[in-house]
Amino acid sequence: MAGERADTAKARFDAATVKALRDRIRPITADEYRARQENARRLMKANGLDAVFVEGGTTLSYFTGLHWWLSERLFAMVLPQRGEPFFVAPAFEEGRAREKLGSEVKVYAWEEHEKPIERIRAGLKDRGLLTARLGIEETTRYYAVEQLQRLSTLTLGSATGVTAGCRSVKSPHEIELMQVANDITAQVYRQVQRELREGMSESELAGIISARYAEFGVEDDTLVLFGEASAYPHGLTRDVTLKDGDVVLIDGGCKVEGYNSDITRTMAFGKPSAKMERVFEIVRGAQDAGLKAARPGVAAEKVDAAARRHIAEHGYGPGYKYFTHRLGHGIGMDGHEWYYLVGGNTRALAPGNMFSNEPGIYLVGEFGIRTEDEMLVTDDGARLLLPPAKSLQEIF
Repeated sequence: MAGERADTAKARFDAATVKALRDRIRPITADEYRARQENARRLMKANGLDAVFVEGGTTLSYFTGLHWWLSERLFAMVLPQRGEPFFVAPAFEEGRAREKLGSEVKVYAWEEHEKPIERIRAGLKDRGLLTARLGIEETTRYYAVEQLQRLSTLTLGSATGVTAGCRSVKSPHEIELMQVANDITAQVYRQVQRELREGMSESELAGIISARYAEFGVEDDTLVLFGEASAYPHGLTRDVTLKDGDVVLIDGGCKVEGYNSDITRTMAFGKPSAKMERVFEIVRGAQDAGLKAARPGVAAEKVDAAARRHIAEHGYGPGYKYFTHRLGHGIGMDGHEWYYLVGGNTRALAPGNMFSNEPGIYLVGEFGIRTEDEMLVTDDGARLLLPPAKSLQEIF
């Protein structure tokens, strides 16, 4: 019924479906964290680094399992090429850090009136690294880099070759976790398609989607766009309501043991126009073109070019005129991470790389259509983690 509000509290998935997916989730083990650190050491040697500096954030979680938020108080890890890592932490937070890291890990604690750079200096000195080449993790804040620059005997450089080199190649376990996140997203999207109601708002549908994810015990990050708002890849600032004949674009996913899904489906509410159907077919063809182009050794820009060429050849070019963004981004513990499928990126794809493959055509004043799946580079090509959309009604 038009305007009827959905009952988000009522469960839509049976216990067996939820359990089957939840039972597939296996946490990352201590051995895996140690293996990641060892891989980083190998890449340090290849990149001419003696150690890397990592603040709290995703990369720290990747190497240690410790989830630490950023604040004005510096918390960081230094991972040497040889030897065990050490940490610099506010003294009153040391116990909390050790709860995850263990009592044997070296923590250089600083009191509120002290300067953390002195603790960093002490840790480097104890390990003979005061004249080291120190790689800085790329999300490190300027104020932390500024403090490191005061240690004039250090040579500072980029750690991206190490951190991205590790994180951009997914292990079988990481791929398993991302597959579970994708499978949950597919379940949610199929269900909420049945819950569309005329007169509902974008924010109302987003709330329903969050409730469906919550049934699986996971949190989501979801964008919902109706009608003309879908012509803007990230939507408008106002909350649009759904009417007959609109396209509905849902973009987002969930996080499972720290690993993300990111899936976009565009569907028709009511009967789609012939133009909508034609644009959908072109977009799906572009996704297939990108998938076919992706294989080990191919430059990232060539994958984007293959999809973009398909769209242009079907009347929606040139360049970024209608397909207004890059084809894809790396994905893993961060929703957007290295590397990017975009013109100018000559980096070669490698087995284990995971990207979004998300072409779109955006017609301002009418509608936009995007389809997005996660794409894994394999030994001899690439594959999507989910079945692609078949039509504006059959979304998997």
